[in-house]
Amino acid sequence: MIERKVNGGRLELVQGDITWQEDIEAVVNAANAELLPGGGVAGAIHRAAGPELVEECRPLAPIDPGEAVLTRGYNLPNPYIIHCLGPVYGQDHPEDELLARCYRNAIRLAQENKIKSIAFPAISTGAFGYPTKDAAKIAVKTVLEELTKNPVVIKARFVLFGEKGFEIHKNELRLI
Repeated sequence: MIERKVNGGRLELVQGDITWQEDIEAVVNAANAELLPGGGVAGAIHRAAGPELVEECRPLAPIDPGEAVLTRGYNLPNPYIIHCLGPVYGQDHPEDELLARCYRNAIRLAQENKIKSIAFPAISTGAFGYPTKDAAKIAVKTVLEELTKNPVVIKARFVLFGEKGFEIHKNELRLI
């Protein structure tokens, strides 16, 4: 684990499974617009949370790129899931602002609901095609900025599934 202290809280980077973050109140789902199960992070979160998640998501959909919504965590070890729709690279513009908006809106929802800890995947870097290095730069910068302004969220964690994504995020954290 890599850690940086931020304004009384901390930002962490770990390599692992986003569905198994027992010490985190809210995990972030890299969702699709309809908030349905799919591949990647969305599929893993829906499988782990159970079928009740689809039912709660149905009336909340569709969401737009950059938007975030909150649901219960059901069978996950986390009480909450924050679903964010990242931009499709080369299709949703401006990609950088929409991606930053995902992270800002997730932290805003956490703050509004008095959630003190949140775990993020690498939003938009899978099927949505965002280059990991570019996405990591935006993600790390945005989360660090939001943590300095946010009095509620005291722990943010990036949970990267693969070693390559972990190394890229670690390098971006060191550069900022």
